[in-house]
Amino acid sequence: MNVGFRIPVKLDSKLPERTFDLREYLNFVWRHWMLIASVTALGFVVAVAYLARAIPLYTATTQVLLEQREKAPGLDAVNDGGRIDTYSYSYVENQLAILRSDSLLRRVVIKEQLAEPNTKEAQASAQNKDDSASAERAILDGINRLRGALAISRSGQAQVLNISITWGNPIRAAQLANAVADAYVLDQLDARLESAKRASGWLSDRLIELRKQLSDSEEALATFRKGHGLTRSGPTVALNDQQLADLNSKLIVARTEVAEKKARVNFLADLAAGKKTLDALPDSLQSTSSVMGTLREKLADASQRQADLLARYSSRHPAVVNVEAEKRDIGRSIAAESQRIAQTANSEYTLVKAHLDAIEQAMREATGQGELNNDDAVRLRELERTAAVNKSLFEDFLQKAKITDEQSTFRARDVRVIMPAQPGGQSYPDTRKVLLIALFAGLGLGVGGAFAVEMLRAGFTTPREVEQTLGIPVLASVRKLKRNELVKDGKSVPVPFYQLHYPLSPFSEAMRTLRSSILMSDVDQPPKVIHVTSARPSEGKTTIAMSLAISAAFAGMKVVLVDADLRHPSASRFFKLEKEKGLVDLLTGAATAEDVLSSYKDLKLTVLPAGSKSLNPSDVLGSERMKGLIARLREGFDYVVLDTPPVGPVVDPIILANLADKTVFVIQWASTPRELVEKSIQQVSMHKRVAGVVFNSVNQDRAKKYGGEYSYGKAYEKYYSE
Repeated sequence: MNVGFRIPVKLDSKLPERTFDLREYLNFVWRHWMLIASVTALGFVVAVAYLARAIPLYTATTQVLLEQREKAPGLDAVNDGGRIDTYSYSYVENQLAILRSDSLLRRVVIKEQLAEPNTKEAQASAQNKDDSASAERAILDGINRLRGALAISRSGQAQVLNISITWGNPIRAAQLANAVADAYVLDQLDARLESAKRASGWLSDRLIELRKQLSDSEEALATFRKGHGLTRSGPTVALNDQQLADLNSKLIVARTEVAEKKARVNFLADLAAGKKTLDALPDSLQSTSSVMGTLREKLADASQRQADLLARYSSRHPAVVNVEAEKRDIGRSIAAESQRIAQTANSEYTLVKAHLDAIEQAMREATGQGELNNDDAVRLRELERTAAVNKSLFEDFLQKAKITDEQSTFRARDVRVIMPAQPGGQSYPDTRKVLLIALFAGLGLGVGGAFAVEMLRAGFTTPREVEQTLGIPVLASVRKLKRNELVKDGKSVPVPFYQLHYPLSPFSEAMRTLRSSILMSDVDQPPKVIHVTSARPSEGKTTIAMSLAISAAFAGMKVVLVDADLRHPSASRFFKLEKEKGLVDLLTGAATAEDVLSSYKDLKLTVLPAGSKSLNPSDVLGSERMKGLIARLREGFDYVVLDTPPVGPVVDPIILANLADKTVFVIQWASTPRELVEKSIQQVSMHKRVAGVVFNSVNQDRAKKYGGEYSYGKAYEKYYSE
């Protein structure tokens, strides 16, 4: 079967861009499904073994509601400033920290007896009542064990806490979860009661201090009053705070009136002394006397008329003299009116001053200051204020102390259990989760291992890889012949002769495809001298060269096979001509062409063996005689096949590549390293003489898993006949 035929292209042709092809990935899975399935199955086995050995655990959950704090009766005025928002994020976080605290878990450990020793040594130690350190260690171990089994979370945005316990016994898990919830509720109540007791104790101590301060301030005030002969008797004692405030308001109004009247008297005195003018007379004074306003208007009018007359007449004109006389009369009237206003202002000032003195006297009598001087009055007011402040502070603290005592007996509920824990199902190990993880982990490792195997694969497997990497086509793919196939009538058949016995076999078709591909590599000048080589030994290049020559010979061509591998003449040994004269003898002149050319009529083939051994085969092959020999063979034969050594170890094939029309490169399918093939082709690819690559020893069962032409192998079988 021939698979992988490509029309030869030039080495410098642009390679097609690589696109996504789902079939490549499907073929990848097909190639490595056994590895992927094995690793996945191994993962399942490990998971099942883990599930069989794992100790089952059970989780029980209880729910606790954080309620808005209830206030004790009468606590509004006390707690408004320090209210706690139970719906804030920080408050919930604080409650989570309390649930995980050692003090709360210690209460649960002791109540549920989680600190009991488990080992015989611990039991012996626990029997000693004096060994408090051992008991404390057992409690701490129980706390750590309980904390490890405890999980607390908030239920969405609600003020609900989920308290979960994971334990080896479902009933015990439910008991512990409920115990933690109960301990949390009790802890909240104890915290509030303890806080109220501490506040009550502090307030009691503070009340004692405030009572002493109040007593001292009242005693100091009484001593001062007694020392200055001040007593509150008679009507003054009957004055209440409202009456005293009214009296104080009247005192302020009276002092304001006195200050206003005093300012008016002083202005009028300055006006009489000539320090002020009528232009500076305040509106308040003008409003009190309409006569003064009329006189000022008349004076202004007279002054205006005087100015008009002086503009037309002299100062002695009768009209001007009359106006001046009028102004003098008005001035005398204004002076008289000013004196009258001054007398009125003095009278009013005297009255308001007397009214102020009366109010001040009443205030002194009401406050009990009597005839105290200013310093004593200030001292008295200071003592009174101190006593009043101490009294108010004492009464306020006394009220808070009573409220706190009530709070200490008020059992408000900030927390309550809304769903007690019940024995639940198994939570660990989660069989479904473990198996799913094993499945995906096994698939991942299997696919990863398959990719690693794919990346470590050294050789080429598809014509597409060759074209993308090397830029040359695959001329033919020769499948690997099994040992039982190389038999004819009970006799072993050499591979080169296989096509003679089975002319319609896939191998025979591959040779015919190879000849056609070489021909189409240069249609204008069909190649006649074909150079066959490989990258390393044991690639099957000699077998391909002999098979190509025999195929061409049976196609009616006059063919000569030249064994140019002077170091290991495999073709000469195949035809049993290793001891005969050959190429070396012909080139050194030790023999003629007729002496060295061996013809096989049954094969329709002429063979030129390697001949004698040579110490410098590279020089012999690169000689001018070799060039002349190739020219003569080109003229005398239709097809010249050169079998040369591999490119890797020696330079002989590089020399002969320049003498041939085309070079055929044989590589073993999925075996020959890519880097070696690429380097070898670069060495022999002078003048674009590399026709292409021949895949040899193709494993058809494996190759079809790489897709492309190989996947249609079964469909091609009906065209072949053994």
